[in-house]
Amino acid sequence: MPILTSDFNPTLPFKSAHFNTMYRPLFMKDTIKYERKRITTWDADFIDLDFSKTKNSTKTLVLLIHGLEGSSKSNYMITTANSLNNASYDTVCVNLRSCSGEDNLLLETYHSGKTDDVHFIAEHLANNYNYENIIIVGFSLGGNLTLKYLGEYENISSKIKGAITVSVPIDLTSSQAELAKLKNKVYLNDFLRTLKIKILAKSTKFPDFKLDKELLLKATKFPHLEAQYTVPIFNFESPQDYWIKASSKPYIKNIKTPTLLINSLDDSFLSEECFPYKEAKNMDNFYLLTPKYGGHVGFITSFNLIENRWLEESIICFIEDKIIFNA
Repeated sequence: MPILTSDFNPTLPFKSAHFNTMYRPLFMKDTIKYERKRITTWDADFIDLDFSKTKNSTKTLVLLIHGLEGSSKSNYMITTANSLNNASYDTVCVNLRSCSGEDNLLLETYHSGKTDDVHFIAEHLANNYNYENIIIVGFSLGGNLTLKYLGEYENISSKIKGAITVSVPIDLTSSQAELAKLKNKVYLNDFLRTLKIKILAKSTKFPDFKLDKELLLKATKFPHLEAQYTVPIFNFESPQDYWIKASSKPYIKNIKTPTLLINSLDDSFLSEECFPYKEAKNMDNFYLLTPKYGGHVGFITSFNLIENRWLEESIICFIEDKIIFNA
């Protein structure tokens, strides 16, 4: 019954889910120096990987995957990479297609369930680098990709030893409904703004792509965008079909490696269906940690920068207690 008990107890301002969610991207200004490697995909596109290596020799590489419209520059990616480097682990941060600062070559970019890219990247790392252990850390959408990948693919490299996922909408049908609520209007509008820009750019780059630009600009919810882009481009029947097929929750039961899901109970992006207590109770290798506070990919403790590493420390502790220990 691997349901873990949380010791996350932030100071008063950070007990607010919205304060905790917004504080990290607005006020955490950590820096990092990456070494970028561009890899060519099987479909003649590219994916940019940003490496950050420890000063010490290590047999372990941690693969980080960002959330919706994030990148290797997202604060949670930088702080996690820095903390892992300090703990003597090498890291590589994935920039999903169109998220590295340069538009990808194809009309297709990424979506919540596009695990073929994760599989390709993981196999590339396993086959081209001399690491004995590869661990995946996924945030939000990247966490959904991670969980779905681990439960969906049977031919995963033996070098992949486990995963940690954070703030994951494992049930997209209900989580998109949560995001559509008034409480999340600021976040939703920000997501829609950047997605609209990218979709409009694609319509200019690919004139044969039939897009109702006026309808796109009026979009106020995810289904409006998905109906015009995700559904036709990735051959889904409808937004509802996409949510069902891209959700990671049905795949959790198939995961064979030690895996942790950290979802805070006050995360305004997540529905009740995004807390898989049943799966955690019935599995030996799937762990669930549900802090009372934390917001969405927040988990900031206080204004004291030294104390604000609960999330990063939790990731490292799970790696060392449950993954590398058994590797």
